[in-house]
Amino acid sequence: MGSARDAAAPNARGRLLIVSNRLPVSIREADSGFESVSSSGGVAVGLHGFYRTFGATWIGWPGLAVETESRRRKLAASLARDQLVPVFLTAREVSRYYDGFCNGVIWPLFHYMLDRVPLDSQDWEAYREANVAFADAIAAHYHAGDLVWVHDYHLMLLPGLLRQRLPDARIGFFLHIPFPAYEVFRILPWRRPLLEGLLGSDVIGLHTQSYVRHIVTALRQEYDLEARADGTLPFGGRDVRISSFPMAADVDRFRALASQPEVQAEAARIRADAAGRAILLGVDRLDYTKGIPRRLVAFQRLLDRNPNLRDRVRLIQVAVPSRETTPSYDGFRRQVEALVGKIGGSVTTLASTPVHYLHRALEPGQLAALYLAADVMVVTPLRDGMNLVAKEFIACREDENGVLILSELAGAAEELNEAVIVNPFDVEGIATEMQRALDMDVDERRRRMRALRHRVLGHDVGRWAETMVNAISAATPVTLTRGSIVPSLSVRKILDRLASVPQLVLLLDYDGTLVPFQEQPELAVPSQTLLGLLRDLAAHPGHTVHLVSGRTRETLDRWFGDVPIALWAEHGLWRRPNGSAPWELITQAPRDWMPGVRELLSKAVASTPGSMLEEKTASIAWHYRLVTPPLAQTRRTELRQALLAQLAAQPVEILEGHLVLEVRPSSINKGSIVKAAMADAPADAVLLAIGDDRTDEDMFAALPEGSVAVRVGDGDTRAHYRLLGPAAVLSLLQLLADRP
Repeated sequence: MGSARDAAAPNARGRLLIVSNRLPVSIREADSGFESVSSSGGVAVGLHGFYRTFGATWIGWPGLAVETESRRRKLAASLARDQLVPVFLTAREVSRYYDGFCNGVIWPLFHYMLDRVPLDSQDWEAYREANVAFADAIAAHYHAGDLVWVHDYHLMLLPGLLRQRLPDARIGFFLHIPFPAYEVFRILPWRRPLLEGLLGSDVIGLHTQSYVRHIVTALRQEYDLEARADGTLPFGGRDVRISSFPMAADVDRFRALASQPEVQAEAARIRADAAGRAILLGVDRLDYTKGIPRRLVAFQRLLDRNPNLRDRVRLIQVAVPSRETTPSYDGFRRQVEALVGKIGGSVTTLASTPVHYLHRALEPGQLAALYLAADVMVVTPLRDGMNLVAKEFIACREDENGVLILSELAGAAEELNEAVIVNPFDVEGIATEMQRALDMDVDERRRRMRALRHRVLGHDVGRWAETMVNAISAATPVTLTRGSIVPSLSVRKILDRLASVPQLVLLLDYDGTLVPFQEQPELAVPSQTLLGLLRDLAAHPGHTVHLVSGRTRETLDRWFGDVPIALWAEHGLWRRPNGSAPWELITQAPRDWMPGVRELLSKAVASTPGSMLEEKTASIAWHYRLVTPPLAQTRRTELRQALLAQLAAQPVEILEGHLVLEVRPSSINKGSIVKAAMADAPADAVLLAIGDDRTDEDMFAALPEGSVAVRVGDGDTRAHYRLLGPAAVLSLLQLLADRP
């Protein structure tokens, strides 16, 4: 494993670490130890040439369980010579993670096969643990400057896990299957952890713009995150780019194969064996998403409509074995083979067997020969991320002949619109288009194929991979208005900045800063741990603590009444200097505007399920934490426009916080608290202000030179540092409480 770590970088930007569930080779036990054969998976096949050319390091499962440490070391040393790094999983882990969750839950749901999603899956934890194992392996081999490119649905948690371990890494993720519409995706109980895992990436790549829309919708619905026009959205102090990168076939490889004399001779043999019959060809993994049964039935309908075709056409269906350890696939194989037998019995004549079914993997040269021999290529998956078979067929057809029938539910349909596009669920429609393809004149076939080849030949898999890698390379790990601190390193940087400060004045926001936001504001009660931490901070001789909140004084009294810190309620309208002093009204704010606003917001509450009204001394807030994001966005926009019109001449402002719209006098803001805190502080004191939203930016703006401002979470800020959430804030405060 050491030699893989020390491999020379192929270029100045550092090594490329390709990460997928499987290595591009499968390892088998042999008398001499281990032997390897090329993997047949789509990612392995698609990226094998690029990985070799680029000099990348590939990290993945080797294809078998290696139980002893000595044999693991031996295999790792052997693979390291080819810059391959194994991730070792036990047989039980593979069964539960790969068969149980990846292919038992995610695969059917992302392909809209909801009837195949198990009623109760016990394998989520195995999926999580496998992703942790991958994260550990990557972290052990990572060098500063490396690019990490994670592939596919098996590893959707991995980018988030890596972000925790390698906060400054540039990480990309590509999903090779469809990302489903939100109404389907929301069925998944673990949808939020999966989205949070993906958001650890700097770049999230998908095959089509439709899939991009689906994931953006899911993020809007689950987190109220809005993508910008350029496809980026802010998350974790970074800009996450979500874009379509349509995967290409290995065009040069298949063009070269198609030009080989032995391949052309095999194609001629296939055509001679057909004895003048037109050949329809299907090449698929034996998977229930590929539409093989409906295709077979459509072919039968074609022959039932035209009995004279039984001796004039032949369907060759190649079904490549797939996931044979997964129980549902064994049942599907029996279903297909029974259907082949049934259809064959009904359409076979004394002179011809119209259906030729092959259940085996073919060598690339054999595939290319079939592509050359076919008159019609039938690609009708019920749902497919891309489908490279269609593109491989096109790449082989130097003769600019042959017709492609393509499912409209394959990702490739967004690019290959000169194909004959069909609904894969419409058996009668597929049969009709098979007839149309067989009858199509030579000029139309060549016109369509010429246009398809122009598009496919101009975008090889190497160019696709390089485009994605360049996007990852261009990513900026952290986006801050000021400073350049990696979030998880900010705690140490802040401590270093404050190490020599004798007197520290802390100005601490509450919601979103000391505690996470709750669905209902009244649920955000401070824990005993937090209360104890605030007492420890206040007891430190070098500290003065101010809790600065938009909450009412009644709430702050109830939660912090016996904690010896200064409390500021309603963004600074009320002040309680210490635990025993009475509350002081800092300023007399105008309130004659409140009845009209109360009426307007009350109507919004009545018409918006999940929203609520909160009235304070001199402000009114409309909370919409329980409102569905699309409705919340619509209602928020309407309310803001109505409030602006109603309050045009009033000395008030409209604040947009975290899922809250608040109207308050413009004379009240947290900036005024800074002056009061400075007036009470020793001359050599340094102010540390920590907050998470727009109201805290007023506080940051009022800080004197030499102060320290910390923004919690995303958003533009004046702050010098950024922490990812309340957990990081509490870690910082605990270290401050413990300092000498």
